Amino acid sequence: MATYEYRCPRDGDFEVRFPIGAAAARVTCSACGADAARVFSAPLLTRTPQSLAAAIDRTERSAETPEVVTSVPPRPRPARRRQASPALARLPRP
Repeated sequence: MATYEYRCPRDGDFEVRFPIGAAAARVTCSACGADAARVFSAPLLTRTPQSLAAAIDRTERSAETPEVVTSVPPRPRPARRRQASPALARLPRP
Protein backbone atom coordinates (compact mmCIF):
# COMPACT_ATOMS: atom_id res chain seq x y z
CA MET A 1 0.00 0.00 0.00
CA ALA A 2 1.20 3.48 -0.84
CA THR A 3 0.04 6.84 0.48
CA TYR A 4 -1.13 9.33 -2.14
CA GLU A 5 -1.83 13.01 -1.56
CA TYR A 6 -4.92 14.76 -2.89
CA ARG A 7 -6.04 18.42 -2.72
CA CYS A 8 -9.63 19.44 -2.15
CA PRO A 9 -10.45 23.00 -3.28
CA ARG A 10 -12.48 23.56 -0.09
CA ASP A 11 -10.79 21.47 2.65
CA GLY A 12 -7.15 21.40 1.50
CA ASP A 13 -4.74 18.47 1.34
CA PHE A 14 -5.45 14.95 2.58
CA GLU A 15 -3.91 11.51 2.12
CA VAL A 16 -5.42 8.27 0.82
CA ARG A 17 -3.86 4.80 0.72
CA PHE A 18 -4.10 2.68 -2.42
CA PRO A 19 -2.17 -0.31 -3.75
CA ILE A 20 0.91 0.82 -5.65
CA GLY A 21 -0.02 2.00 -9.13
CA ALA A 22 -3.78 1.95 -8.44
CA ALA A 23 -4.23 5.60 -7.44
CA ALA A 24 -6.91 7.51 -9.34
CA ALA A 25 -6.30 10.99 -10.73
CA ARG A 26 -9.32 12.27 -8.78
CA VAL A 27 -11.08 11.07 -5.62
CA THR A 28 -14.02 12.29 -3.57
CA CYS A 29 -13.13 14.35 -0.48
CA SER A 30 -14.26 12.53 2.66
CA ALA A 31 -15.07 15.80 4.46
CA CYS A 32 -17.21 17.66 1.93
CA GLY A 33 -17.74 15.24 -0.98
CA ALA A 34 -16.10 17.54 -3.55
CA ASP A 35 -13.84 16.27 -6.31
CA ALA A 36 -10.15 16.34 -5.21
CA ALA A 37 -7.20 16.19 -7.63
CA ARG A 38 -4.04 14.18 -7.00
CA VAL A 39 -0.97 16.17 -5.94
CA PHE A 40 2.51 14.96 -6.81
CA SER A 41 5.04 15.50 -4.02
CA ALA A 42 8.41 14.15 -2.98
CA PRO A 43 8.21 10.60 -1.61
CA LEU A 44 9.00 9.95 2.05
CA LEU A 45 11.54 7.20 1.46
CA THR A 46 13.86 7.95 4.37
CA ARG A 47 13.98 10.37 7.25
CA THR A 48 17.39 11.17 8.64
CA PRO A 49 17.45 11.87 12.39
CA GLN A 50 18.31 15.50 13.15
CA SER A 51 21.42 14.63 15.17
CA LEU A 52 22.79 12.48 12.32
CA ALA A 53 22.08 15.20 9.75
CA ALA A 54 23.94 17.74 11.93
CA ALA A 55 26.93 15.39 12.24
CA ILE A 56 27.04 14.87 8.46
CA ASP A 57 26.87 18.64 7.89
CA ARG A 58 29.75 19.25 10.34
CA THR A 59 31.83 16.58 8.61
CA GLU A 60 31.25 18.13 5.19
CA ARG A 61 32.07 21.64 6.44
CA SER A 62 35.29 20.51 8.11
CA ALA A 63 36.53 18.91 4.87
CA GLU A 64 36.91 22.34 3.25
CA THR A 65 37.42 24.63 6.24
CA PRO A 66 38.67 22.71 9.27
CA GLU A 67 38.35 24.29 12.70
CA VAL A 68 41.63 25.73 13.95
CA VAL A 69 42.43 25.34 17.65
CA THR A 70 44.91 27.49 19.56
CA SER A 71 45.42 25.20 22.56
CA VAL A 72 44.94 21.64 23.67
CA PRO A 73 41.49 21.10 25.17
CA PRO A 74 41.46 20.35 28.92
CA ARG A 75 41.30 16.75 30.06
CA PRO A 76 37.94 15.68 31.36
CA ARG A 77 37.92 14.90 35.06
CA PRO A 78 37.46 11.24 35.85
CA ALA A 79 34.17 10.44 37.48
CA ARG A 80 34.35 9.73 41.20
CA ARG A 81 33.48 6.18 41.98
CA ARG A 82 31.55 5.42 45.10
CA GLN A 83 32.77 2.57 47.23
CA ALA A 84 30.28 -0.23 47.63
CA SER A 85 31.44 -0.92 51.18
CA PRO A 86 33.88 0.80 53.59
CA ALA A 87 35.69 -2.54 53.93
CA LEU A 88 36.55 -2.47 50.22
CA ALA A 89 38.31 0.89 50.64
CA ARG A 90 41.01 -0.80 52.79
CA LEU A 91 41.87 -3.39 50.14
CA PRO A 92 45.05 -2.83 48.09
CA ARG A 93 44.53 -1.33 44.67
CA PRO A 94 45.96 -3.00 41.56
